[in-house]
Amino acid sequence: MDSYLIHVNGHGNHAPMLDVNLKNTGNILSSGKVKSRKPRWAVRASEMSKKTFNPVRAIVDSMKVEPNPKKAMISLSLGDPTVFGNLPTNDEVTRAVKEVLDSGQYNGYAPSVGYQSCREAVAAYYNCPEAPLKAQDVILTSGCSQAIELALAVLANPGQNILVPRPGFSLYKTLALSMGIEVKLYNLLPEKAWEIDLEHLESLVDEKTACLIMNNPSNPCGSVFSKSHLQEILAVASRQCLPILADEIYGDMVFADCKYEPIATLSTNVPILSCGGLAKRWLVPGWRMGWILIHDRRDIFGKEIRDGLVRLSQRILGPCTIVQGALERILNRTPPEFYHNTLSILKSNADLCYAALAAIPGLRPVRPAGAMYLMVEIEMEHFPEFENDVEFTERLISEQSVFCLPATCFEYPNFFRVVITVPEEMILEACGRIQEFCEMHYQGAEGAQDLECDK
Repeated sequence: MDSYLIHVNGHGNHAPMLDVNLKNTGNILSSGKVKSRKPRWAVRASEMSKKTFNPVRAIVDSMKVEPNPKKAMISLSLGDPTVFGNLPTNDEVTRAVKEVLDSGQYNGYAPSVGYQSCREAVAAYYNCPEAPLKAQDVILTSGCSQAIELALAVLANPGQNILVPRPGFSLYKTLALSMGIEVKLYNLLPEKAWEIDLEHLESLVDEKTACLIMNNPSNPCGSVFSKSHLQEILAVASRQCLPILADEIYGDMVFADCKYEPIATLSTNVPILSCGGLAKRWLVPGWRMGWILIHDRRDIFGKEIRDGLVRLSQRILGPCTIVQGALERILNRTPPEFYHNTLSILKSNADLCYAALAAIPGLRPVRPAGAMYLMVEIEMEHFPEFENDVEFTERLISEQSVFCLPATCFEYPNFFRVVITVPEEMILEACGRIQEFCEMHYQGAEGAQDLECDK
């Protein structure tokens, strides 16, 4: 038997020691008698993974339906402006990335919050007297989705709740539930161009409410809040002492007859974490470059929230360094006509789509003011053979090969969302097929009643 003395952080003559007797038994070293157990595999998914649920994927993946083989598929479902190639990014944007790549200067790790020069570039781009920004107010992230995740993680604890728009981007709920944060849905009003039902919003606040998520311009609604409505939202947040997580990824993607107001420019006391990125305005969602802008004039967030964001950013060691290296040039050298041309195409498509769908009996589109979407109400009483919007959109695929997202994905049944980034001829073809579908299945008041009696 061999005896070993092991010192454990000892000092002086009174060092604590462990006297371990090791018995050599063939290839096994044992300390005394080892309690044997039958080996078995016990690998289980984490609780966080079990709580992670994306309603869009869950609904879409369950739609086991084949398109009509006689008609080419037209997908109006995916919020990716690059899919059809009709909305390329600007040459200046791609040239900036090529030059950075060729330089070989951005192949290593950057600070987790982003290069200082890049944070300065973002701060300078968004800085204004109404909402001043410095480099330390910017956290660079891997896309806007990670910006939202970090902002949510720093503001809310498990067991608390957050206020989320309905209809709204499904990722808010997906992230919150995975973190053990409760979601309370506040209503948007289609009859008021998707303004927030402020009375309903305020009724949801309790002592466990951590923050208000506001999305403007909106996915899925394509709405843009007026200055006066933003001021009303801020008044509620101020009364209830609620910080705002502002998802402004579609900021400035508004049509000519509308004006976008970053909510931070209107706030005098409500602290705001504004999330944005390159994805939509610059038409490069796959480049995964986002940011959090910290607006905190009254120092309500203080050092704690800022330090928390830095610590959370260290979990992935920052976003793509190649895109960071090109960021200053992308922000400052993209020509204004690029933004103008993109918005002209989107506005033209929105007008075409709205006019075509508004003329179809049984459908009630809500006119968008920006972003890349519009929402369409299905007057379900005139389509009694369908149980809900999911079944309506399933049959639209199988009969007409047109894929629109059922708004159940956004917690808002009996609507569907249309993406307006597709080429004009595709928009017109899709709307024609939707009209043919609705004419085939539409029932007037009497017809619908007769059908119900037959069931």
